[in-house]
Amino acid sequence: MGCCFEFLHSIMGCTSSRLNSEGTYDPSSLTIMLATESKTTYQKQDYPTKYEGNRRVLVVCTDEGQMAMKNGKKFNSGNHPIEMLLPMMHLRDAGFKFDVATSSGGRVVLEMWAFPTKDANVKAFYDEVKGDLEHPKKVSDITSLDDYVAVFIPGGHGCMMNLPENVALGSLLHIAHQKQMPTITLCHGPAALLASGTGDKEFLYKGYKTMCFTDKTDAFTPKVGYLPGEMPWQVQASIEGKGMEVLNKKETGAVNVDRELITGDSPNAADNLGRCAAPLVLNYTVAHKL
Repeated sequence: MGCCFEFLHSIMGCTSSRLNSEGTYDPSSLTIMLATESKTTYQKQDYPTKYEGNRRVLVVCTDEGQMAMKNGKKFNSGNHPIEMLLPMMHLRDAGFKFDVATSSGGRVVLEMWAFPTKDANVKAFYDEVKGDLEHPKKVSDITSLDDYVAVFIPGGHGCMMNLPENVALGSLLHIAHQKQMPTITLCHGPAALLASGTGDKEFLYKGYKTMCFTDKTDAFTPKVGYLPGEMPWQVQASIEGKGMEVLNKKETGAVNVDRELITGDSPNAADNLGRCAAPLVLNYTVAHKL
């Protein structure tokens, strides 16, 4: 995605986000054309042995979609649909089912301007899980991870709004850490890892290596109309300030595994992340006889 923004800058300099009927801002038409995908690279993977147990993957999503920039303009945000759906599709292919949860128990908010409208596989899976996205669980109602085999936190700027301060999510991350349970996230999703340091708990991931959407690219995106203003805070700087090491300098679709933490750098990493995570979650279920 970083290269797309550089290309935009080279051909047109600045452009403007679009004010929509709800009073929030969508990315400019040209930015959407060049920095989003109408069809993904997803291909179903064959697993010799699929998961046949009853435990699920917990998908922790955002129920917030209006992200205020420093200038007061609100970005029409949420979870990025490709970042959410592609990793879930690969986990489904490995035999896993899902529980979806948000901070309030309200419906999942998606950046629908980024939906891959020409991808039949993604559209079919979205229809399959749409009911779960509209009627999720409440994070604070989940008090253990005994029914789960992994935690997945999709990216999108929306996950920066209430998940980083969610004490209940922080408690679940501590449980996952103690169990060495696969914890999967990408792009701006690592912002939610800050929840592990809420309340009276220590931040879990000091010394961990991670991928993340870079602050450098976030600072550039308002210049091409992707965001309607400067970000209210910086994910990369915040997690680095807590002792994490962000490996990537730009967005190339890269993924990384450090202990239980499986991360990707951008929407371009969604397919790679799913391909990487699914066999690791399968291995976890075998090792723990789940």
